[in-house]
Amino acid sequence: MSHERELETALEAAREAAAVLRRHYAGDRKSWEKSEDNPVTLADLESDRAIAEVLRAAFPDDAILSEETQSDPARTRQRRVWIVDPMDGTKEFTQKIPEFAVSIALAVDQEPVVGVILNPVTDVAVWATRGDGTYRDGARVRVSSCPSLDAAIVIASRTEISRRQFGPYDGWFKEIRPVGSIAWKLACVACGDSDLNISVAPKNEWDVCAGDLLVREAGGAYLAFDGSRRAYNQAKTLIDAGMAAGPTPLLEAFFARERARKPA
Repeated sequence: MSHERELETALEAAREAAAVLRRHYAGDRKSWEKSEDNPVTLADLESDRAIAEVLRAAFPDDAILSEETQSDPARTRQRRVWIVDPMDGTKEFTQKIPEFAVSIALAVDQEPVVGVILNPVTDVAVWATRGDGTYRDGARVRVSSCPSLDAAIVIASRTEISRRQFGPYDGWFKEIRPVGSIAWKLACVACGDSDLNISVAPKNEWDVCAGDLLVREAGGAYLAFDGSRRAYNQAKTLIDAGMAAGPTPLLEAFFARERARKPA
């Protein structure tokens, strides 16, 4: 089934949101703590409203799950749900680091079928629809062909790195490089700009749903450390498991080594 109209709508919504974020990025970036170590800004909220307006105008019967809007429990009974992060990487935004992104996905029957990730500062958009590949600004992209873990460049959370959560993996990879938003990291992996993304801290569906599809359609996978895939639009949106994205051979090598490190 084609999802061309849904993709066009997601791109329109992402561009509207990106314009909001650029305006705030150039001016006042007032923020406050939504919860401990979890800032929210006026830009997040305005971006959220801009996205919702576009999605609801085009698809009024679809549900929306967004980080910045209270979730309606009835969404779990709907086949079509837009899963949205109006700004993933708010910490980077407030610190003027251009590694945040708008993330918009459509899940049908718990599977992502449309995904758009747009970096407002660089104005780079990466998108995919199920079965049609992944594109960066119109050019087809694929995950890397890195041959081995010891040659791999891993992009990971600055926070996780600073907390020494990657200490157990010292010496496993060529490099572990800090990058902001998890959505943007997944887009980078899908484009082959890095070899793997590994995250050990919890994350939410809206952080990763679009990026999951981008990586899949670019020839890779986004999997929990036990090798399982996420089914989206769950009542509990938090993903507690460690997750990794990249080419399947690298993921298999990483998971095998992780199992050996932490036997059952």
